[in-house]
Amino acid sequence: MVRAVRVTADRDVCVGAGLCALTAPEVFDQDDDGVVTVLLTEPDGETGAAALEAAALCPSGAVRVTE
Repeated sequence: MVRAVRVTADRDVCVGAGLCALTAPEVFDQDDDGVVTVLLTEPDGETGAAALEAAALCPSGAVRVTE
C-alpha cells in the first residue's frame, strides 16, 4: 500500500502526451491545449500508486510524485 504522496506537474515542460491522465485519471487531467493539470495533490493507496506509475511514464518528466 502506498502512503500519501505529493503530486506536482511542470506545465511548461509538459508535451501533452496524456499518459498521466490515462494512467491516473483521478489525479491528472489535460486542459484544452493538452497540458497536464493536477486534480489531486495528495493521493494515497491505489490512487497514489497510479500517480507514481504516471510519473514514471511521463515522457517529458513534467509529472513529479514524491513520497
